[in-house]
Amino acid sequence: MIRLILAAALAAAPALSANADPIPLSDLSDYLNGIGTAEASFTQISEDGAIATGTLYLHRPGRMRFEYDEDDLLVMAGGGQVAIFDGRANSRPEQYPLRRTPLNLILGRNIDLDQSSMILSHEEDESATRVVAQDPEEPEIGTIELVFTGDPVELRQWVVTDSTEFRTTVILGGLEEGGDIPSRYFNIPLELRDRGLSD
Repeated sequence: MIRLILAAALAAAPALSANADPIPLSDLSDYLNGIGTAEASFTQISEDGAIATGTLYLHRPGRMRFEYDEDDLLVMAGGGQVAIFDGRANSRPEQYPLRRTPLNLILGRNIDLDQSSMILSHEEDESATRVVAQDPEEPEIGTIELVFTGDPVELRQWVVTDSTEFRTTVILGGLEEGGDIPSRYFNIPLELRDRGLSD
């Protein structure tokens, strides 16, 4: 399921720079907590080679929407749930508690990456700071690698590795923050009703 939520496999990670210091975790936490609404194009690369593009809508805390360009596929996080709508199948979406997905580490109300039990690695390569995180209360759901550039700090991509070691990468085209995003974009019951799938 996580393989449909997000994107995989960084093609080739640059070699680590021995002299570079990563962006401090406190600065990264402040940046993530400072995001209210944002929109970005994205490219999703799955470990099996599949590539998809679309638009990401974000409304922290707790809300995210992936609209795919080619497939009739929609992934929506809202109301504490993540739902995967597949328009090719006339059936109700797969749903999972948000807290059971690595996305919760981005969408949480108060992100504190300084929690040592959450961070598995925090490194700087030649072009970016990479933070690999895992929810200490739900380690079985997998990990998320967040990739940031600095000056100013910006989230550029993330890599989700699920419990089966399947990796999915989402590359962002640049977050445009502060827009007015309709609340219906994150309303799973309303989407169910509009698709004629509600009880």
